[in-house]
Amino acid sequence: MEIYPIHFFILYLLAVNVAAFLLFGADKFKASHGKWRVRERTLFLCAALGGSAGALLGMRHFHHKTRKPAFAVGIPAILLVQVILAVLFLFHHWAWLTS
Repeated sequence: MEIYPIHFFILYLLAVNVAAFLLFGADKFKASHGKWRVRERTLFLCAALGGSAGALLGMRHFHHKTRKPAFAVGIPAILLVQVILAVLFLFHHWAWLTS
């Protein structure tokens, strides 16, 4: 089996989305136990670095940050922009990625 650059990108996205999901879970746990919290900018940074799907799933699964407008609007907006950019990138570079 050949390994293409797209494989590394997929592994990266998987890792950053799992990390975002787990960060939202950890922050919810810490919030409910009165412990030190994960910074909001860290949650947004993880989403912006490609983990927006994991962040959104974490928000929904853990019922965390769903009422804060910055998260309720910001995380889906980041996901939308990332999906659009990914589609455009794949459309224009598919031949390069699979060679």
